[in-house]
Amino acid sequence: MAEEHEVHDHDRGLAFDVSTLMSRRRALQLLAVGGLTALVGCGSSSDGDSAGATTSPATTATGSTTSTSAAGDVPTSTIPQETAGPFPGDGSNGPNVLAESGIVRSDITRSFAGSSGTADGVPLTMTLRLLDISEGGVPLAGAAVYVWHCDREGRYSLYSDGVTDQNWLRGVQETDARGEVTFTTIFPGCYPGRWPHVHFEVYPSLADATAGGAKLVTSQLAFPQDACELAYAADGYAASLSNLGQLSLDTDMVFADGYATQLGTVTGSPDAGMSVTLNVGA
Repeated sequence: MAEEHEVHDHDRGLAFDVSTLMSRRRALQLLAVGGLTALVGCGSSSDGDSAGATTSPATTATGSTTSTSAAGDVPTSTIPQETAGPFPGDGSNGPNVLAESGIVRSDITRSFAGSSGTADGVPLTMTLRLLDISEGGVPLAGAAVYVWHCDREGRYSLYSDGVTDQNWLRGVQETDARGEVTFTTIFPGCYPGRWPHVHFEVYPSLADATAGGAKLVTSQLAFPQDACELAYAADGYAASLSNLGQLSLDTDMVFADGYATQLGTVTGSPDAGMSVTLNVGA
């Protein structure tokens, strides 16, 4: 089902997506060199070298992992702007799930608003903490985060064959006083052509999110390789494990230019449930 995912935007095609993404990032890098920091702040590339973004995982006899990354640190720059892909569900490319009653929720494993169905997979608790870089990294309270990702089979609700009548693995929450949102979901699968990831959009407020207002940032969270391998050893992820073996973070079309600020910190195990956290500079 490779033709269904981001690497094949059904409007302009892969070549257009890649050239547009790379051209934008190159332009921003040139602007940064020229000192136009106000413009760069709207969509900077990942800071830091992608190499060394992770440390060696500690794996116990029970198969748990404590993968660590730069995600545990307070970022010093905004997270890079990334493509929302062809399946955002935010009204920019077809369906608009943000207008549906019930989209504001913490458990995104089930469909809602008249749809029924549950996405199966390794339980995952996902926490994003938004930090206002312009104010020295203080928590960004009262903002809103919309997250979405594929299921265990690599399918996106609302778009992929067989699940166009589902809207699971999509949800919105308002950040608390710590700038945090936490979602209950599943570990996403790995489909051909893309490293395992979660899409998210940050809005100034919950009202802006549900009304389709202006976004502060659109980006993606990446998963460490060892955490993916651990999750994909569970039932139902055989295709994901095979696909993962043909990819790397360093060659992924989104993360290849640096992923230090996008790599989540993962703990837990498939049996007990896994958790991923990421500090997001906004």
